[in-house]
Amino acid sequence: MKEQLKQCGNLLVFLFKLIIYFSCFWVFYRLYAIENWQLLGLSRTSAVTSLSYVIAGYLFLKIYGGYDIGKRKSKPIITSLSLATVMTDIVAYVMLCVMNTNSANNIKFEFEQPWLLLIIIAIQIVLIIIAAYGGNWVYFRINDPENCLIITSSKQSLDEISKSIKKYRLQYKIGGNADYRNENLKDIIPKFDTIFLYDVPSMERTQIVEFCYQNMKRVYINPSMADVVEMHSRHIMLDDMSLFEMSLLGLNAEQNFFKRIFDFILALLALVITLPIVILAAAAIKIEDRGPVLFKQNRATRGGRIFSVYKLRTMKENVNNYLSVVDDERITKVGKVLRRFRIDEIPQFINVLKGDMSIVGPRPEMLANIFNYTNDLPEFEYRLRVKAGITGYAQIAGKYNTSPRDKLVLDIMYIEEYSLWLDIKLIFQTLVVLFKKDSTEGFERDTEEKFNTYRERLDIREGRH
Repeated sequence: MKEQLKQCGNLLVFLFKLIIYFSCFWVFYRLYAIENWQLLGLSRTSAVTSLSYVIAGYLFLKIYGGYDIGKRKSKPIITSLSLATVMTDIVAYVMLCVMNTNSANNIKFEFEQPWLLLIIIAIQIVLIIIAAYGGNWVYFRINDPENCLIITSSKQSLDEISKSIKKYRLQYKIGGNADYRNENLKDIIPKFDTIFLYDVPSMERTQIVEFCYQNMKRVYINPSMADVVEMHSRHIMLDDMSLFEMSLLGLNAEQNFFKRIFDFILALLALVITLPIVILAAAAIKIEDRGPVLFKQNRATRGGRIFSVYKLRTMKENVNNYLSVVDDERITKVGKVLRRFRIDEIPQFINVLKGDMSIVGPRPEMLANIFNYTNDLPEFEYRLRVKAGITGYAQIAGKYNTSPRDKLVLDIMYIEEYSLWLDIKLIFQTLVVLFKKDSTEGFERDTEEKFNTYRERLDIREGRH
């Protein structure tokens, strides 16, 4: 009975997907067909517009994610699906305007009925909101949360993973926990649907995963550095021997060349487009406290080279510089707005033009943080195999206060997966960050004391004491 309900739920998900995707297409196509009669029949305009919508829709759904009810919360689904739909609408709308540029319609290219596009987008977003909340409601009425067992190595690890799982109470129910050294583990595991392995040593983890595979259990693990590298290895044949090649050298010369050209062109365009925003932000900073507009700080990029990163100033003058914390009184009123929408990072496009940074890559950490992180986590220096970036996996998937270890995993995944298409994909995905309220969430208050200690250690290391 339980298995039949799951199959029914999967069928509903598929039907809901078809309905919402077709509805978004139909709203765009039918409303523009009111003034564009050629869309109603077989014509080049209808064929090109429809094909543009389907292709663009497929690509943007790949970039932002689709209608993943049952897997994600409703709000992230609404955000990603809305962004994918808006981008698709714009592409199809431009193609429709191009096709209407002819002797029978518009002699010169022009944007026709842009106000109608806004109405269409509004209707589509309403449909997406209804579909997301309604779809998840139906799905979780049919499917119970998975009964989960957490296997860890310490209470601290248990608290960390439990905190994350509890945010998805409709998907998962924590039914128990166990230490990986428990002798009765093989008797405990079969009682649960899903197993979470967190901070379990590699050898023991492999044995547990193999046992879970034998017993057909869903398994979640937090990846180690070896896991990330192995996941993106390349299969080769050495004579008749099957091997995995793991490239651990960072980007090759060809990748660096095309990445640099891509970065330079995009940074130049970005500075031109965002100039009005920067001027308004600079005026607001000056009006608030008459202080300097720009803020410079030493950061590290590829190979550990030190450079000065440029940002719009968001903190008061003459304050101690360390990672921001919750309710940080150092941040100005204007600074809170600039940080919320990442406007303070626009000047970093100058760093990209200079060659200090890339558009996409690991975030350039403060020198004090690098010193501290590499002491506790030596692998952290692997991030320096590529140029620091304005955006990247860690900024999109993580938050400002994501742990150094989790940031490292995301950054290494980027280095190992690198392609120009991945850079384009991550640039588009950066828009999602603007809709995540917790993306700029500061560290806890006790972090201030920790980073005071980190700075003292750095001063001693650099001979300033």
